[in-house]
Amino acid sequence: MDFVVLLKAAVMGIVEGLTEFLPISSTGHLILAGALLGLDDEKGKVFDIAIQTGAIFAVILVYWQKISRTVLDLPTDITARRFAANVAIAFLPAVVLGLLFGKQIKLYLFTPEVVASTFIVGGLIILWVERKLKVDMPQDFLSVTSAEAAVTLSLEEQPVSRIQNVDEMTPLDALKIGFVQCLAMIPGTSRSGATIIGGMVLGLSRKAATDFSFYLAIPTLIGAGVYSLYKERALLSMADAPTFAVGLLFSFISAWICVRWLLRYIASNSFVPFAWYRIVFGIAVWLTAYTGWITWSP
Repeated sequence: MDFVVLLKAAVMGIVEGLTEFLPISSTGHLILAGALLGLDDEKGKVFDIAIQTGAIFAVILVYWQKISRTVLDLPTDITARRFAANVAIAFLPAVVLGLLFGKQIKLYLFTPEVVASTFIVGGLIILWVERKLKVDMPQDFLSVTSAEAAVTLSLEEQPVSRIQNVDEMTPLDALKIGFVQCLAMIPGTSRSGATIIGGMVLGLSRKAATDFSFYLAIPTLIGAGVYSLYKERALLSMADAPTFAVGLLFSFISAWICVRWLLRYIASNSFVPFAWYRIVFGIAVWLTAYTGWITWSP
């Protein structure tokens, strides 16, 4: 196996792991990285989807205590059953709409104009939501000057949040977030960005929205990875196994670091920096497409 190919696979894995769970769209970054590294052919696109599984293993590890407890308590605990049902309910819209409209989305929406626009519009939406939350924030939070006190009065404790914990969610809450997740089928939207910001708009605290976004990612990304590998199995051979393994490994490591960092970050910070990053990246998409430097294709 060519060492250079394995090195490229490692880079792609790192890009996937670092961007999958931040509200900045892993798809856009993988397209850019793949174009720069020469991994943008049909097999490369299957690789991009497959290595998402590595990132999901990182989420499973970080949330293992909750996941294992839920599985063990399913026969006896109504809270565990409700939580599992909510994840399944939220997962269902993406399955149905993905199977119905997946080909059309790739055919008609995967253009530089759409990718750039969704990056920029997504950034503006995040800025709007954060501004709205800041306006609704209690005065004692806004008057905090001590960094220590600011952490104590964390953003999660805002009274505007109807739901502070994922176990408090109703099936209707889950269904709404499931439909919001479907917006991520539009290239450049960001699955995590749609579900986290959408969850906050629907009344979840920042922590609850982030947690549920991660839980929902488990069936969503594993399902997408398995389906893609099965559908495009004719493109693959055993010779590709080392490349995919390296991508999965580095995706897992970088995602594990990223998820743990993000959970600490949201305790006392907003998503505003990610909003501005999206806007700048969207402008970069326009420029690279206009100059022909990057081919933004599905």
